[in-house]
Amino acid sequence: MQTSDELTTKDELTTKQEKLIALLLTEKTIDEACKKAGVNVTTYWRWMKDENFLGEYRKIRRGILENTVAKLQSITYQAIETLERNLTCENPSVEIRCSQIILEQSLKGLEMLDIENRLERLEHVVKQAEERDE
Repeated sequence: MQTSDELTTKDELTTKQEKLIALLLTEKTIDEACKKAGVNVTTYWRWMKDENFLGEYRKIRRGILENTVAKLQSITYQAIETLERNLTCENPSVEIRCSQIILEQSLKGLEMLDIENRLERLEHVVKQAEERDE
């Protein structure tokens, strides 16, 4: 039998579940979120095994993360200018640290581009194999 804490339909979350998701994304701990939502921690763990609840939680969390990344991207130019400016600030430790950050990030960027290229090639190979099988 379905309780008020369970999904009302296969795709619809209860008000309590929606409240818990919001609190999970703002509170410091799971226990605090559960307490404020009026949900037992064991119920939280059961809900986290439910595909609909987990999917909605991940979708909302990803949206927040995408907004955060967009904000970081919007200030990247300023950060690069700051690093560039401090490369010649006449403070050796600051200059070394700025150089280190620039080099590390450049290498990470190259690694990401390499992974992206490899993934695109693999996707192309899979697509060709699927087309041959049709």
